Amino acid sequence: MKTTIALLLTAALFCGCRKSEPTHTDHDIPVNGTTPHNTVHGFYLLNEGNMGSNKATLDVFDYTTRTYRRNIFPERNPNVVKELGDVGNDLKIYGGRMYAVINCSDLVEVMNAADARHIGTISVSNCRYIAFHGRYAYISSYAGPIGVDPNARPGYIAKVDTATLEIAGRCTVGYQPEEMVVTGGRLYVANSGGYRAPDYDTRVSVIDLATFTVTDEIEVAPNLHRMLLDNHGMIWASSRGDYNSPSSGIYRIDPDKRMVTATLPVATSRMTLCGDSIYLTGTEWSAITASNTKRYGIIDTRTAKLASDGFITDDTAKEIKVPYGIAVNPESREILIADAGDYLTPGTLRCYSPEGRCLWSVTTGDIPSSIAFF
Repeated sequence: MKTTIALLLTAALFCGCRKSEPTHTDHDIPVNGTTPHNTVHGFYLLNEGNMGSNKATLDVFDYTTRTYRRNIFPERNPNVVKELGDVGNDLKIYGGRMYAVINCSDLVEVMNAADARHIGTISVSNCRYIAFHGRYAYISSYAGPIGVDPNARPGYIAKVDTATLEIAGRCTVGYQPEEMVVTGGRLYVANSGGYRAPDYDTRVSVIDLATFTVTDEIEVAPNLHRMLLDNHGMIWASSRGDYNSPSSGIYRIDPDKRMVTATLPVATSRMTLCGDSIYLTGTEWSAITASNTKRYGIIDTRTAKLASDGFITDDTAKEIKVPYGIAVNPESREILIADAGDYLTPGTLRCYSPEGRCLWSVTTGDIPSSIAFF
């Protein structure tokens, strides 16, 4: 790794935030008033990159040195010819390894979580998201080629041995499966049916992990996407709707009853859990008005109600063009919002205090998306 010199940052505030414009070198970022980090040492940020441009990149932030570095993968892995690949869709850390799901390159890049060095790859066609349980990883796949097709076939879940990175099985689910959660020995899969628009899928597939077969389906809403499991054993799934009617929303599912037990008509593009709070961002497109509506909120999982309809308390909310990624530091409860901007040029990552004030911002790669703490 080349020795680098940190650039001095200006003291001027930009829209309430201190902002850095890094290239491929380390930059000191003043994070004034940040709670000391004892267990969380930093985070990786996966940038999707524009489809077809092979521009997925990986950034890293170190809380100890307060440095942010862009596009670290080629530097750490000079022998990986095509670098990360085309469209970085998901990023997770599990068992000391980091898994980057690269959608259009049909692979999952597996790295050492400590230094992002290449370990191997997993080949999965049109792969979307990844979840883990025990020694296995579970990867959702659209199965067919990219493109709207009313006859698009059902997707599948690939079961991967994390020790060997070999595929141990496949299970067919609904149409165009997205995010997944594991609870009670079962894998719950959100099916979107996005390629079959306007004939969207509306179901959550339930896979018994012991037999790796679908044993049930739960009717929820059209065009399902995000999923998470709260601390009370309830599953939360977001629906993008059909962009006309019904509108998008978020649904609480009781996995024991196999049914929806709460519905909130809140546009949810991204969501993350911290304690008993679901932090969400929403960018809802209306085909009627041909415009986007942005939203930020916090749901109390204990009451299944919206506890806050906007957690950004300063003027920087108006500077965010497209809220595209969200994460909450489990130790400090600082909120990270990734802004995709115009989807063509580098985006912006903003860090907010638990009270919703912007502490700092930094330029990222193109279309910043998934964040994983280490």
